Amino acid sequence: MAKPNYSYEKRQKELAKKKKQEEKRKRKQGTKEGSAEEQK
Repeated sequence: MAKPNYSYEKRQKELAKKKKQEEKRKRKQGTKEGSAEEQK
């Protein structure tokens, strides 16, 4: 039986977290520019 690749799982999880933070940051920048329509 093959052992699970934990380092791969960890990397995927970190990438997902990074992606989420990036989207959050972009959204915050968008609201600062006065585009509040996105939140509705």
